[in-house]
Amino acid sequence: MADKYVIRVPALEVAQGSRRIYCFAIDGKRIHEFATVSRIHRNDGGSLTGYQRPEVLSHIRAIRRYVESTDAMLPNSIVVAFDSRVTFEPAIASGAAGYSIPGELVIPVDETLAEEDKPALVVDGQQRSAAIRDADVAEFPVAVVGFIANSDDEQRSQFILVNNTKPLPKGLIHELLPDSIGALPPQYARRKLPAEVMIRLNRDPEGPFYNKIAMPTSPHGDIKDNTVLKMIENSLYDGALYQYRDPRDGSGDVDRMVVHLTAFWKMVESTWPVEWLMPPRKSRLTHGVGIQALGYVMDHLTEGIAPEKFNNIRIDRSLATIRDIAAWTEGTWDLGPDDQRRWNSLQNTPNDVKLLTSALLRRVRAR
Repeated sequence: MADKYVIRVPALEVAQGSRRIYCFAIDGKRIHEFATVSRIHRNDGGSLTGYQRPEVLSHIRAIRRYVESTDAMLPNSIVVAFDSRVTFEPAIASGAAGYSIPGELVIPVDETLAEEDKPALVVDGQQRSAAIRDADVAEFPVAVVGFIANSDDEQRSQFILVNNTKPLPKGLIHELLPDSIGALPPQYARRKLPAEVMIRLNRDPEGPFYNKIAMPTSPHGDIKDNTVLKMIENSLYDGALYQYRDPRDGSGDVDRMVVHLTAFWKMVESTWPVEWLMPPRKSRLTHGVGIQALGYVMDHLTEGIAPEKFNNIRIDRSLATIRDIAAWTEGTWDLGPDDQRRWNSLQNTPNDVKLLTSALLRRVRAR
């Protein structure tokens, strides 16, 4: 087979508002001739590239065994994002069939190209396409739905939307959100700005959270991303970070938010340098309950105050008063009358977060 050739497949162009999707069938073993999977990672400059989770080998093996069985059927379509090199040639005059037009999809293939330069990316169905590729069958036709998208941001948005009802890892969604465009489900739209702030914290080599937040592109981090995200989200909508947010459109000054958080959490790091370096299983300071409780302390101490003035109000002294009662790594927490807890008995639950927050705030207010 030549290095360069064209795949032509019968297809149906379907109009959805101003957009077009293309429905066609093809031997599943040929998908990888023109499509690749965009793995999520960050380049040397820290920019997000790709969006897919790694292949789950056990899942692929299970699908492969099924494909190799008698009367196997995979009715769900594989979804791919084409770039502008892929074209559609209608078989009839435009508009003659209303919202659907039959024709041919023309897909150029260049075997000399690197994987990332292929004209299509698999948005949904990476495990199925990998299983068919490896299956011991001569061919296995599948249904495919494609759309034209020329930017990674649009592909990420479609990836999130296509997988909205499926159990995508939350960490993957959180990392993709800041670079996604277009309409998103409400629960994701609310977290887009907090996720952007969290990623900035995790990527700042001068900050206390540098590579400490566990995410797909920082798998060695030990602080759970959802923990930091909740802390930021609470502050953004009802705390100290609210001052940097525009409530009319939900936008915000991310730079100032990062400066504010960095200034406060550097003081936390300085107050408990040893405990800050420990993983959550050994320190409740880096555990969900500690991060969230201290987030509420930050809101109490710094609401309406610029980070440049933190030294003037001696936040370090307020944190020092907590040090006297803190049982981050050993000892007992005094959470109120007849409520004393071993240091590691506190869990990341709403009730325990509330109890610890109340105890810390009582101490700070008594200063």
